[in-house]
Amino acid sequence: MTEKLFLDRPELASISAVVVSASMEAVVLDRTVFYARSGGQPGDIGILRWDGGETPIADAVKGEGETVLHVPAPGAALPPVGAAVEAVLDWPRRERLMRMHTSLHLLCSLIPGAAVTGGQIGDERSRLDFDLPSPPPREELEAGLNALIAADHPVAWLWVDEAVLDANPEMVRTLSVKPPRGSGRIRLVRIGPADAPVDLQPCGGTHVARTGAIGRMNVLKIENKGRQNRRITVAPAP
Repeated sequence: MTEKLFLDRPELASISAVVVSASMEAVVLDRTVFYARSGGQPGDIGILRWDGGETPIADAVKGEGETVLHVPAPGAALPPVGAAVEAVLDWPRRERLMRMHTSLHLLCSLIPGAAVTGGQIGDERSRLDFDLPSPPPREELEAGLNALIAADHPVAWLWVDEAVLDANPEMVRTLSVKPPRGSGRIRLVRIGPADAPVDLQPCGGTHVARTGAIGRMNVLKIENKGRQNRRITVAPAP
């Protein structure tokens, strides 16, 4: 089991950890700040440093159970098992992904009731696909998104019993990705105040602490991807 510090401390850019196992396929640590690729969000990249060497990490993916696999770059040196390492994220990239992910939650809030049929988070542009017969005009959507960003709403993550989700199934917006079940608890991401959230849905990804940190966004295009599937692509404004 890897302690996933990114779930409750997404602001951490580096930590100390201990190597549990190491091979050219994956390095496993006792704890990590590297987000494991899932739910449309890419895995983190960065470096593991130890006394005598360093390992560039090209990806982070889910392993068996609660393990996070840190994938070394081809030909990289491996840290010794049991060694203390400094796990360091490529922070500029992670920060861009957090801003993007939070902006997609805001986009969801602007299209209430429409199921999300797919999506992809990138550090340069991101998209969501909605089960929607007719989306709002691009300019209207962009103005609404930037108004929510400028309002500088707080972003919080909280753990609740799975029964909360059973009682409120409408909180799950995504059709293609379901929140993991079986542990007894679910992580929710809430944007806005507790008594009147702008958005509230299950999410295991990383986010900025306030919407103002996202920066101005452009809605690049809205495409038809089927009879009722509309793809909305966003990117940071130049």
